[in-house]
Amino acid sequence: MAQTRRRGEELEDALLAAAWEELKEGGYQGFTMEAVAERARTGRQVLYRRWPNKKDLVIAAISRYFDTNTVETPDTGTLRGDLIAYLVSASTARLELIAVFTVALAEYFDDSGESPADLRAQVLAGRRRGTDVIFERAAARGEVEPSRLTPRMVALPFDLLRSELMMTRRPVPEQTIVEIVDDVVLPAVTSGAPARLSSP
Repeated sequence: MAQTRRRGEELEDALLAAAWEELKEGGYQGFTMEAVAERARTGRQVLYRRWPNKKDLVIAAISRYFDTNTVETPDTGTLRGDLIAYLVSASTARLELIAVFTVALAEYFDDSGESPADLRAQVLAGRRRGTDVIFERAAARGEVEPSRLTPRMVALPFDLLRSELMMTRRPVPEQTIVEIVDDVVLPAVTSGAPARLSSP
């Protein structure tokens, strides 16, 4: 294997890009430091100097993918417009990431004892979600009552989108996104009903 001389950010980007491709292709079970080094055309010691084990490298690769495939937070002037535009963009930008979470990382969760929510929290640490910004703007415009914006309510739009992506493994049609926003999210955050839904 002919190694390529790279340094700093260029080298780290190449390593994490190679790790992401290995994770997609072989899943966590088939993921090895040797395979990543081979794909990145470097030596294993270069990887181990940065990430002591494959778990840390996997988390770093997922974080890099998240950061390099961002979803712009729109500012259309209305909550409805912002949510629809955001979810349409996220439907494409997050499809591959969600596929990795649901298919390629099954062994990761078995080995680590962590849940998808635990891993997601590590990846999102220190990052603001687009829905946080969207709902804050809506509250500032007077479209929603801030007291209704519980953490679960703010997460609801993307939670519903993620469910569709996991079930179909395809970008969600815009009409489905409109239904999510108009039939579920907007009534939940703008109606006079209590924010906490009672059990049936």
